[in-house]
Amino acid sequence: MKKRIRVKAPATVSNLNCGFDVLGLALNEPCDYIEIELTDTGVVEIEEIRGCDSLSRDPDKNVVGVVLQAIIRNTGISSGFRVCLEKGIAPGSGIGSSGASAAAAAFGANELMNGRFTQTEMVSFAMEGEKLASGSSHADNVAPAIFGGITLVRSYRPLDIVRINVPSELYCAVILPETEIKTSFARSILDRQIALETAVRQWGNLGGLVAGLYLEDYDLISRSLEDHVAEPKRAPLIPGFAGMKTVAVEQGALGAGISGSGPAVFALCGGLASATMVLNAMEKSIRSAGVNFKSYLSPVSRTGAVTC
Repeated sequence: MKKRIRVKAPATVSNLNCGFDVLGLALNEPCDYIEIELTDTGVVEIEEIRGCDSLSRDPDKNVVGVVLQAIIRNTGISSGFRVCLEKGIAPGSGIGSSGASAAAAAFGANELMNGRFTQTEMVSFAMEGEKLASGSSHADNVAPAIFGGITLVRSYRPLDIVRINVPSELYCAVILPETEIKTSFARSILDRQIALETAVRQWGNLGGLVAGLYLEDYDLISRSLEDHVAEPKRAPLIPGFAGMKTVAVEQGALGAGISGSGPAVFALCGGLASATMVLNAMEKSIRSAGVNFKSYLSPVSRTGAVTC
């Protein structure tokens, strides 16, 4: 058995407007990294956290620790894990910071345990970390962070993950304003109930988006990238959101919206040239609003967590 490995897991864009808690895609960058070692202690030790001073090294209060403890508890192994975590994805960014760490932990443990888990089982363990981070065991970030590509959570009980076709020219532009939105807060402001008419519109868009991805029909993808559930509630939390969305569409984006719970804003584009123009326009828009930011341009990554 391997004793120590290094793993990276990618940032993700979840919801994709119409797929609240069920759709997500993996980016090429940024990534979280962990070095994970199999020990004979039977416990989880977090030795070091680089890149973020606000995270706890207490395994009960860190998503990596919670995931690894769930694996120990549910498998009955006598081994433990020693971990060093390097954060490349800022917490509260909306591009799957906790999801990447949780996915890396589940994937790394599986590698050290000779691949005893399926990808879906790894997702179920990683969801324990998401529960700690946000209060909800959602899988729309951890699924693409493990599977790669675009994933659909068809069911949570039982957990059923479907990998969706990725059109060859699909790119994603992301603007990350330098502000933090707690996922738990962003979830708390959503309506617990929605009108049937709203639900029907959302279901239609979700079906249309999945169909468009399989057909590689960019016009259908574009028509389907509408969110009638979360965006109306969350948009006021994000500085410069309306301007970025408007210019993205004007410059040819298939659609734009809030990545996860925000503050990151994403735009899906057909082709690198289009994505570059869209990103430049979004950067100009948020810069004019006086907001500091980071930006990323990436095809949809076909791979999730990997050893490195």
